[in-house]
Amino acid sequence: MDTNRKLREQISALKDGALLDADLELALAALQGSDGHQAWDLYHLIGDTLRETAAPALSPEFRARLAERLASEPPPLRRAGVAAESTGLAAVLAKTASS
Repeated sequence: MDTNRKLREQISALKDGALLDADLELALAALQGSDGHQAWDLYHLIGDTLRETAAPALSPEFRARLAERLASEPPPLRRAGVAAESTGLAAVLAKTASS
């Protein structure tokens, strides 16, 4: 297991109150770095989101206005490079299959 993943798991366990005492010093040291601090913030955001109650119901008027605005927007355009990329991949796969 890579070191960063192990540290993120320890930070997550610390946040959840499930960290083993033997790993406490390492997890606290990891929190001093920017990656550790970002992981701590992310795990709190995830926890807050999971515990959040349902969003308030939107009024029928708001939903109707939103649907109307979304319907009036043009459909998203496909990037020009996507067709070429997928054609190129198909050609490579076809050539590989026939070899």
